[in-house]
Amino acid sequence: MSARLWLLGLLPLVLLAGLLALILAFDPTEAIRGDAPPVERLAFQRVELGPEGIRATVLNDGPDPVQIAQVMVDEAYWAFTAEPAGELGHLSRATLEIPYPWVAGEVHELRVITATGVTFDHTIEVAMATPKPSGRVLAVFTLIGLYVGVLPVALGLAWYPLVRRLGRRGLDFALALTVGLLLFLLIDSAHDGLEIAAEMPGSYQGVALFALAAGFAFLAIEVLGVRLRERGGAAGAAWATAFLVAVGIGLHNFAEGLAIGAAFALGEAALGTLLIIGFTLHNTTEGLAIVAPLSKAGSAPVARLALLGLVAGAPTIAGVWLGGLVYSPVWSVVFLAVGAGAIAQVVAQITRAMARERPIGDLVRTAPVAAGLLAGLAIMYATGMMIG
Repeated sequence: MSARLWLLGLLPLVLLAGLLALILAFDPTEAIRGDAPPVERLAFQRVELGPEGIRATVLNDGPDPVQIAQVMVDEAYWAFTAEPAGELGHLSRATLEIPYPWVAGEVHELRVITATGVTFDHTIEVAMATPKPSGRVLAVFTLIGLYVGVLPVALGLAWYPLVRRLGRRGLDFALALTVGLLLFLLIDSAHDGLEIAAEMPGSYQGVALFALAAGFAFLAIEVLGVRLRERGGAAGAAWATAFLVAVGIGLHNFAEGLAIGAAFALGEAALGTLLIIGFTLHNTTEGLAIVAPLSKAGSAPVARLALLGLVAGAPTIAGVWLGGLVYSPVWSVVFLAVGAGAIAQVVAQITRAMARERPIGDLVRTAPVAAGLLAGLAIMYATGMMIG
């Protein structure tokens, strides 16, 4: 019986494969299209600058094959080699090597012309050499990740002794402050993720990819939270909530690191002292969000607090590495979405915990909760302005 059920389940898939093969063999659109020109769409995936010139990676985002015929840089035709050569099929990539003597700090206009005369442009806003993997580059990226991720979160954890001494109203304020901080991170992740998704090649369906990854993270954190709380006790539940907050923040910080590394590599952001100070202020409040649920958890071993800090801050370093060396907008969208989904689930769990004794509507109308929510949003907004 089980074999027959499997066969019945596979039968529609086999028939679907046959139908797709039939469509490809006898394309019904050919009679309508006639001699219409092909639909061509090229998307620039990455542009690197080095001693040999410009290296551009392009993706065929259209349904029809594309043949790259010519390349222009700053309105002048330039020699190039393509790997692989020949036509590019749907979602195929080609790397263009262009021996152009670019000038550091200048703006350069890159144009790719197909065999049918369709053009696709890319602007290099500020020309600078693309970082190559080396000990020095990794050390610099690690230092940036420590400055903007690990150390600020660690400083925020130092508020734990104060949080432990809060009374009922103070605890309501701290938890509401945490929700406000996380809500701002949620809005920030969703805004950045959808902005990058809108610029992705249409074939990747960026908005749908964002929604799918966010939904997956939301459900995964729900399951993880249930498993952690099964270990029992109020203290265990508090530590579980703090760990989930750290996970959500860590995923957000990983995506933040991707953006920092990519901007550093492409010369689109000056990672100067002001920017580092802005991130430090912005991310210090994340440490407070982690320790706020621990107000009634009793004494906390330093090692456990350090672990929470690493979970939240260390992903920034990995993000800067990947963003600076192998940046991909697809992965940026995925991790921003995962961070948004995780943070949304943590907000839901903290809100449910606060509403166990009182309806959430009554809670929001209390002065400590209302003040905490507004303070959390205002703090993140004010420190975020320094990042730009």
